[in-house]
Amino acid sequence: MKRFHVHLHVDDLAKSIGFYSRLFAAEPARLEGDYAKWMLADPPVNFAISTRGASAGIDHLGIQTDDPAELAAMKARAEAADLALLDEGETTCCYAHSEKHWVTDPQGIAWEHFHTLGNIPVFHEKAASVEGVTQAVASACCAPVAVSATVEPAAGACCAPTTRGKPIGVPVKSAPSCC
Repeated sequence: MKRFHVHLHVDDLAKSIGFYSRLFAAEPARLEGDYAKWMLADPPVNFAISTRGASAGIDHLGIQTDDPAELAAMKARAEAADLALLDEGETTCCYAHSEKHWVTDPQGIAWEHFHTLGNIPVFHEKAASVEGVTQAVASACCAPVAVSATVEPAAGACCAPTTRGKPIGVPVKSAPSCC
């Protein structure tokens, strides 16, 4: 089964949680200080909101799959259509460990195709090697680097800025994860 995914940036998390909880007649399935997610059955939607964006509105859209074969089929379809595809592989974001890739529509809206492998206690983790031991380290960054000749990351910043913090208009088939 596939589930439609919508992620919105909101200005006031508490007010938005109250609104969407009443609208969906359900409490969030996941609630954090900067994030809330509803996993609705009818219609099947993974609806998430967060305060991590620069302005309120759509962050990205997507399709969540129940199994890796569905995700692989979506990736093959995107590659066959010669869409610019950013393959993150296994990664962490939005309090989840997932396998994912991204495509961008002609309007610049990022579409995430992903299969969730499990939950994590932080918004994002990055691997850090300390004395040869790889550890998961909490990070504030979720998005992969968007390749650009004109945008450079700020000193000490994890990611180069992009329109929505996602791979908007990625001109390559793959790129390294930002964190």
